[in-house]
Amino acid sequence: MSVSSASPLTPLDYMAAGYWQDFLAGRPVAGGIAYEAELHACVLDESLESLQRIDTLLSQVRRDMVKSGIWDESTLLVDEYYRNFLVFLAFYAGRVLAQQWQSRPHWYGQFELRKRYSELPLSTDDFYQHMAVGYNDNNAATDARPLFFALEPIGLRLFGHIDRPFDAVQGGQIASGLYQAVKTRLPDLSDPSSYHTSEVATPDAAQSVQSTITPSAHTETSAIANVHEQLKKAPVSHPLTQPDRVVADTETASAIATTSEPSMGAAPLPVDNHVRPELTEVAEVTQPVTKPIAPAKTSPTPEMFTQLLIELDEIEVPQTVGVAEYQKACKVLDQFEQHIAKQDKPRSQIVFSDDHIEAKNKALQTLQVAAETGNTAAMLRLAMYQLLGEGLTADNESDKKAAVDWVKQAASKNDSRAQRLLSKLYYQGVGVPQDMTNGKYWLEQASDNGHMEAANLVRQWEQAQALITTQKQEQHSTKRYQLLFGAVILIALLILIIV
Repeated sequence: MSVSSASPLTPLDYMAAGYWQDFLAGRPVAGGIAYEAELHACVLDESLESLQRIDTLLSQVRRDMVKSGIWDESTLLVDEYYRNFLVFLAFYAGRVLAQQWQSRPHWYGQFELRKRYSELPLSTDDFYQHMAVGYNDNNAATDARPLFFALEPIGLRLFGHIDRPFDAVQGGQIASGLYQAVKTRLPDLSDPSSYHTSEVATPDAAQSVQSTITPSAHTETSAIANVHEQLKKAPVSHPLTQPDRVVADTETASAIATTSEPSMGAAPLPVDNHVRPELTEVAEVTQPVTKPIAPAKTSPTPEMFTQLLIELDEIEVPQTVGVAEYQKACKVLDQFEQHIAKQDKPRSQIVFSDDHIEAKNKALQTLQVAAETGNTAAMLRLAMYQLLGEGLTADNESDKKAAVDWVKQAASKNDSRAQRLLSKLYYQGVGVPQDMTNGKYWLEQASDNGHMEAANLVRQWEQAQALITTQKQEQHSTKRYQLLFGAVILIALLILIIV
């Protein structure tokens, strides 16, 4: 059944079509749209993979807003330029999702949502609840199609942090990006009634019972495996050791200030009236390519440390000591990280001049002073460089042991960032022997202290464990039924023999 036959098109349907046609034709949408060139570079081919490229773009937009000092949600939502950017991404995600259902997206504004779905606790003041897409035409006749509030994961990706939780209008947990949000709504996951299966005759009751158990067991195994994969995932392409450095060439030397305290001015803004930082990495990560799509550029820094640097900026943990020293060291180290992030090779292959190495070592010494006074942020950043083989000594094994000690000390002070990092070290066996029990313990500690990613993983773990328990109970009940059925057959045979 088509959308038009089920219900009339809404104003948002026309707007979504217009946005997409303008984008494909290279025309600016009405009012303009932020990051239009970067969106074209993401290669929006309506595939699930394109949503991963959009998530990368959103992460970089967030990071550069924070660096530029313009990361203010309320200010940006007033800007039509940015609102159009968010709305366009929502329209696109709805388009990709509906295509996976082999239907057409049908958009509802708050007026239509209140009229059709009066049970939804919609908030007029919540921008992210102003629109939703229906994406399963099979249920259109009953007006009960699944809804997707596509702005919610976009908002969480851009502005979510420990003091800015996002509440899903339909309940549950909001996904941390469009790819995951859409993936969890695919037909084979969210609506079993949409399966197109053929009838298969079963020769006896035993086979019928077995056929009901097997899918459940497969689902539970997949669930627990998925959690394990997330917890154990380690960047295999990034070595954690740093070979001897060589002298940098002139171009590299000029990229970083030679003093121990280079200037940290905000990223330059364009001439127009809209607040917008220049992106530092996305242009390199999402270059246009022809099909098949080439893999995105690999980050020079291992993922766990890239995430740590983001968390040190975004998750506030009050510090009472070593604040000035930590900030002074970060002024220098951030310059190095910005330069490293632009490279298309592992950080172990990036070269710096002797002057630059001296400036970095002075910053590390200052960072160590802050760590020794009890500043947990300094402990974590110092540990990162030691684990990367970029510490102050040439003894990698000694540095790694010291790094783990710093992370443990920060974790013992209830720093959720340290607890999450320590769980990763145990799960991945970095700097410590791989230990799933300790990894899970520190993951739970981070979750208890409000770390959103850790809380989400713990929730998935608990769901997987619940599925396993349910499956075991079902198997136990099935065995009891089979024993009872066998006893009845045996009694029947005895009766037949006696008679």
